Amino acid sequence: MGDSFYEYLLKVWVQGNKTSAVKLYRQMWETSMKGLLSLVRRTTPSSFTYICERNGGSLTDKMDELACFVPGMLALGASGYGSDESQKFLLLAEELAWTCYNFYQSTPTKLAGENYFFPSGQDLSVGTSWNILRPETVESLFYLWRLTGNKTYQEWGWNIFQAFEKNSRIESGYVGLKDVNTGVKDNMMQSFFLAETLKYLYLLFSPPTVIPLDEWVFNTEAHPLRIVTRHDGENIENLDSTHKPMIRLRARKEGRSKNH
Repeated sequence: MGDSFYEYLLKVWVQGNKTSAVKLYRQMWETSMKGLLSLVRRTTPSSFTYICERNGGSLTDKMDELACFVPGMLALGASGYGSDESQKFLLLAEELAWTCYNFYQSTPTKLAGENYFFPSGQDLSVGTSWNILRPETVESLFYLWRLTGNKTYQEWGWNIFQAFEKNSRIESGYVGLKDVNTGVKDNMMQSFFLAETLKYLYLLFSPPTVIPLDEWVFNTEAHPLRIVTRHDGENIENLDSTHKPMIRLRARKEGRSKNH
């Protein structure tokens, strides 16, 4: 549940204009990414790339849809490396995004379950089978489209949106599914569906000049914060208080955790 911490290490560096005053956060993020690489596995036979779940000293071949923000984070951070490392992390981002997209494509409703298991010799299977309209996969598709220009990510996003339209839309809004295999609906629309899922889908089909990533950075709730105009040699302590980045660390939303 500390995922936003890793995301914010990178984004504080971005918001600080990637200057020496915030270089420490970038260094901490790169150290964390070395740890993340130790959790990367690939399935047989289709070679889906996924991130293991660590609990204490044990690893589980399980990945939450919540972790699908990682491809976008890696794509955003890739440019800060040298050429070879940059390509490695961008490739990993693309591979993980393909897996997250297949979380959706692998179910009858084309909507992702809450988490997936990767049994030995198999590709992936739904664990917890509800869908509560989470944004993480489309968030990563947005970043990958913006940073690579590859329209495939728009196509994937459109397919996900169509699945929401088909399975989740009701007269008064959108609802989650109790089971992505049967399509049985629940009766709740999480606030992050409007604040994040639809926002990232909108931006996925907007010109890159709409909230450009060289001027803005999104926090973990998809609120855009302007990148601080600062140059090397300036310390955060010396900035006027009105220009200090006010960042509140939060874990990514759990959404509803009650039994269905």
